Amino acid sequence: MSGIEPDRKIRRAVGILATLAVITLCFSTAFAAWVSSLGPLPLAEARKVSTTIIDRNGKLLRAYAMADGRWRLPVDAKKDVDPSYVDLLLAYEDQRFRVHGGVDPWALGRAAYQLVTRGHIVSGGSTITMQLARLMEEPAHHRSLSAKIRQIVRAIEIERQLDKDQILNLYLALAPFGGNLEGIRAASIAYFGKEPKRLSLAEAALLVALPQSPETRRLDRYPERAHAARDRVLDRMVSEHRVTAEDAAQAKATPVPTLRKQMPILAPHSSDQAISTLKDEPVIKLTLDASLQKVLEPLARDRAVALGPNISVGIIAIENATGDVLARVGSAGYFDASRAGQVDMTRAVRSPGSTLKPFIYGLAFEDGFVHPESLIEDRPIRFGSYAPENFDLTYQGTVPVKRALQQSLNVPAIALLDRVGSSRLSARLKQAGANLVLPKEEAPGLAMGLGGVGVTLQDLAMLYAGLPQLGSTKPLREIMDGGRDVRETMRLMDPVAAWQVANVLMGTPPPENGVGGRIAFKTGTSYGYRDAWSVGFDGRITIGVWVGRPDGAPVPGLIGRSAAAPILFDAFARTGKLPVPLPKAPKGALIATNAKLPLPLRRFRAIGELVRTGREQALHIQFPLNGSRIDVDRSDGPDAAVMPVRVAGGAVPMTVLVNGRSVGEIDGRRQRLIDPPGPGFARLTVIDAAGAADTVVVRIQ
Repeated sequence: MSGIEPDRKIRRAVGILATLAVITLCFSTAFAAWVSSLGPLPLAEARKVSTTIIDRNGKLLRAYAMADGRWRLPVDAKKDVDPSYVDLLLAYEDQRFRVHGGVDPWALGRAAYQLVTRGHIVSGGSTITMQLARLMEEPAHHRSLSAKIRQIVRAIEIERQLDKDQILNLYLALAPFGGNLEGIRAASIAYFGKEPKRLSLAEAALLVALPQSPETRRLDRYPERAHAARDRVLDRMVSEHRVTAEDAAQAKATPVPTLRKQMPILAPHSSDQAISTLKDEPVIKLTLDASLQKVLEPLARDRAVALGPNISVGIIAIENATGDVLARVGSAGYFDASRAGQVDMTRAVRSPGSTLKPFIYGLAFEDGFVHPESLIEDRPIRFGSYAPENFDLTYQGTVPVKRALQQSLNVPAIALLDRVGSSRLSARLKQAGANLVLPKEEAPGLAMGLGGVGVTLQDLAMLYAGLPQLGSTKPLREIMDGGRDVRETMRLMDPVAAWQVANVLMGTPPPENGVGGRIAFKTGTSYGYRDAWSVGFDGRITIGVWVGRPDGAPVPGLIGRSAAAPILFDAFARTGKLPVPLPKAPKGALIATNAKLPLPLRRFRAIGELVRTGREQALHIQFPLNGSRIDVDRSDGPDAAVMPVRVAGGAVPMTVLVNGRSVGEIDGRRQRLIDPPGPGFARLTVIDAAGAADTVVVRIQ
C-alpha cells in the first residue's frame, strides 16, 4: 500500500498540472485572439493635427481647427515646450517613463495596494504610454479592469513601435485640456495667450493638473477646481523635494485664468491662400515675418478707420534680394464686413494711377535719349485726340527730368512714353513678371502712363523691388517648400537706368510725417479718386500701400500723397530697422550737371522734332515715318527681304540701330538697306558723328 500511495499522488499532481496547462493554453489562446481582435494601433488617426501656418522663423501665424472642431496642434517636446514643464509632468505622472517598457510594475503595485488599504482607487498606476493608449482609442470606461488591461497591451505595442520622444510628443499633442482643446500648445495659447516654450511654475503645474479631469477642471467653467488641482500638484512636488516651499507658495498665489483667449489669426489672407494651395499639409511655412506682420495689421486698421467708413487698406512688404513676401495685409480687418475684410486687396486688380511713371523714365534713361539732368517741357500738348493734363491743372514750363518725376508731372511722362512706346513699356513690365490688365480688346496706349491699365499691389511692389536690385526682379514667393529656390531673375531695365530712377525717387519730397532722403518712393492716384497708392524702398525691402474702397466706388479727396504715403512712411518706421542705403552707382553711370551733358542729352526732343547742331541741318529720319506700318515681302525667303532707311541732315558717319543693336552705317547717299526684324513693333535709331540722334517706331508686317 505504501508504494501505491506515491503513485497516486504523482498521478494527481500530473493531472493538476495537465489541467493547469490546458487552462493556461486556453487562456493564452483566448488572450491572443482578444489581442488580435484589437487590430493595429490607430497611429495614423492619432497623428492628425490642426493645419498650422508658421512664419519664416517658425512662429505660429494661424491654426485651423480640425474637421470635428478640435484644436490639436503639432508639438515637439524639445523645441516647443518648456523643459521645466516636461520635468514636472514626468515627476507627477510617470517618474520611470524613460526606463519602463510601457508598463510600470511599481506604479501598478502601488495603485493595487492603495485600492486594498483604502477601499477606493487613489491612483491608477497608468504610465504616460498607457494614457496615450487610452487617448488614442478613447474606450467608454476609462477606469474599468478590461480598459486597464487593454491599455497595458496597447502600451506595450506602442513602446515597440515608437521611441520615447515620439511617445512623449504624441501624448503632448493628444492630452485633453477641456472643451475642444487638445495638447499642450492649444492649451497654453488658449489659456495664457502664448506658446508653451516658457512657462511659469504656476502655469506648468496647472497644465499638469488639467488632463487628469479636463471637463471638471475647465478654466472657463470651474476655475476654483482647477486652482485646487494645481495646488495639489505643487504640494506633492514640495513633498518630493522637487520644488521649494517658497516657490510653491508664490505659484499658489497666482490666480488661474478664467477665460479662453482667441487663437492667433495673423496674416489671414496669406494663410487662406496657403491652405487652399497645400490642402493636406499639416504645417505650412510661409516667408512672412510674424513680427512685421503683427505691427502692420493694426497700422492698416487704424488708418482705415481714420480715413472714413468703407475704406480699406492693403500693405505688402517684399525682401528685395529674394522676392520673399515679408508681410501681407490684405485688408483693414479680416472680420470687418463693412470694409469687405475678407477680400485681399493686395491681389486685387486696380488702376495704378501715376505709379508706373518711374518705369517710363527708366526705359527713357536706358534708351539714352534723356538723363535725370536733361531739361523737358511741361506745357500743354496733344497726341492726336489725347491731351494729358497735370493733376493740379497747372504747368511748370521747362523743368529738369528728375523734378518732373519727383513731382509726378503728367505731361513730361506722357511725352517720354510717346518716345519709349506704350507697347514696349507693357512688354517690358510683363517680361519683369507683372500681369497688366488692359480693357477688353484694347492695345497699350499712352493713357497707361497715367493709370489706364490694371495691376495688383503685389505686382507693383515686385516691379519697384527691381529698382534697388539694379533692374532685376524675382517672382514673389510666400510659401517655403524647403527645397532649392529655382526662381529665375527677370529683366526690368538696364542697371544704370534702374540706379538713376532709384536715385531720383530718393529725392521725392516726403509727406508731413516723413523724413526726406531715407527711402525712395512714388505715389499715385487713380482716375476718379478710386485708388490711392504709395510704393517705396530702401536697399533691403520694398513696401507697397493701397488705399480705397474694395467696391471701387470713388472717395473724393483720396490722394496718394496724403492718404497712402503717410502709411508707407509709418510702415517703414514700424519695421524697427534703420533704412539700408541704396546700391552705389554702377559702372557706366553718367553723373553730371546739365551744362556738362553731351548736347543731345541737355534737352529732351520728342520724336520728329528737329534740333540744329551748329550751322548744320539737324539729323532727321525721312523714311520710314514714325508710326508707319511697313509691309515686308518675304515671298522669296526671309534673307531676301530688305527695308530702306533714309536720313536728312546730321554729320557723317552715322550708325543705324534696330531695337538698340547696331546694323551698320549710313552710306554716302544717306541711306542704307537693312534686314527688317520679325513682325511686330521695331525701334529704329540713327546716331550721327556729333552724337545727335533721331528715332522712329514702326510696325513690321
